Amino acid sequence: MRCDTVVIGGGHNGLVTAAYLARRGLETLVVERRPLLGGACVTEELWPGYKVSRAAYVVGLLRPAVIRELELERHGLQLLRRDPWSYTPLADGRGLLMGSDPQATHREISRFSPRDAARFPEYEALLDRTARMLEPLLDVPPPDPAHPLLADLWPLLRMARAAVGLRRDLARVFQLLVGPARSALEGWFESEPLRGTLATDAVIGAWAAPSTPGTGYVLFHHVMGETGGARGVWANVRGGMGALSEAIAQAARAAGAEIHIDSPVRRIVVDQGRAKGVELEDGRVIEARTVVSSVDPRRTFLGLVGADQLPAEVVADVEAIDFRSPSVKINLALDGLPRFKGSADGRVGPEHRGTIHVGAQTLDELEAAFAAACRGELPERPMVELTLPSVLDDGLAPDGHHVASMFVQYAPHDLDAAAWDAQRDRFADRVFAMVDEVAPGFSERVVHREVLAPPDLERIFGLTGGNIFHGAMGLDRLAFMRPFAGWARYRTPIDGLYLCGAGTHPGGGVMGACGRNAAAVILCDRKRGRG
Repeated sequence: MRCDTVVIGGGHNGLVTAAYLARRGLETLVVERRPLLGGACVTEELWPGYKVSRAAYVVGLLRPAVIRELELERHGLQLLRRDPWSYTPLADGRGLLMGSDPQATHREISRFSPRDAARFPEYEALLDRTARMLEPLLDVPPPDPAHPLLADLWPLLRMARAAVGLRRDLARVFQLLVGPARSALEGWFESEPLRGTLATDAVIGAWAAPSTPGTGYVLFHHVMGETGGARGVWANVRGGMGALSEAIAQAARAAGAEIHIDSPVRRIVVDQGRAKGVELEDGRVIEARTVVSSVDPRRTFLGLVGADQLPAEVVADVEAIDFRSPSVKINLALDGLPRFKGSADGRVGPEHRGTIHVGAQTLDELEAAFAAACRGELPERPMVELTLPSVLDDGLAPDGHHVASMFVQYAPHDLDAAAWDAQRDRFADRVFAMVDEVAPGFSERVVHREVLAPPDLERIFGLTGGNIFHGAMGLDRLAFMRPFAGWARYRTPIDGLYLCGAGTHPGGGVMGACGRNAAAVILCDRKRGRG
């Protein structure tokens, strides 16, 4: 079998790359090892009648250019805006509810600190201005200081122009970007649960505590999203996250791309330093002028290419990437809606619509949970983000029932599958008990559950170490240093082989930017007779 370009992996970035390449007339084939598309961005009916976003569960970082240029709405994408977007319930019946209504959010924060309520709009405005400064770099390949290009100047000039508007705030911005989220939040605010609620955006999915330097950037990474032009607003996808992947796949197919499922790749065929195609597990060989991998750098280089085909320094760089993961994903089917203390009745309320923060709700509790994981222990009070997508999309569960998603951390990164098998149910029960503290009877509502620890995330979704970002997003692994210095512009040491997954710039999350940027580099190389 022969094609022009073969894309390894039908995750959302791989599909985005395929769509853009096919739109420019390249004969493009996607090979996906699982029986469904999407990678970690999938909807699965785990139990009859219950459709679950099994891994990724909300969208907000998806780049507007991807939605617009691939016409994803025409291909079926429907985003369901979540507002209010955050609720932190307390055991005493109080709670902090935050959303797009500034007056309502002011009233909510005022119940904990009038000073914090007065400062919160200034904090949001600073984050918004900083996000606008950084955003021009998301939609282009990262500038390479060692090999500067004229094309790099425009996004850098846009960034510099935005920085001029921030000149009075540059010290605070720099502190936020390179310092610990904890010190920044403590400088801004005095009250919990506000500080703890905001801190979750800085550590979600990261092997880091709020006191870890660089967590401020991860916070920015998660506030740079938008839904329908509204910045910082996240959404559910009607039909679950797999509906987004299917919309991208439809755009790729409409452009002429071919997509094969149940087609795991055994190896990338390399001859004299050049990629010539891929060999599938069933022995079939697909010859291609260009190979694009959307799987993480370690799996690509050390798994599919092989260390013997790479320079020793590249092997060392790949091995140095941090794939530790603190994340556990729990998927649930419920026979009714949780009722939180202090709520008037059991009907759907604003507290059910966004992310519900349970468990470790203060900076100190987050630090303690991370410290326990570093000791190899499961924390007594882990951090939990609970969402109820069926509140906004009633097609996900039978009438009167709901599906719930729990993103839990911190879990020790070095527990193997056997260790998790011995304690996953006990850990889930601990998590449910924390929800019972603020929503009595929650545990009794659970009719089905699935607990995915880091080894499960690796086995099912191909995420090395269970890391949802395809590698840590510390300051040493961003922009021209992602995945490692010298090879950050989607090209690789193997001619004809490119990367397009979350292990490349600008990183993890359901963004589509990695796939779009990679396609732009491939097309540019083709125009110049390379690739």
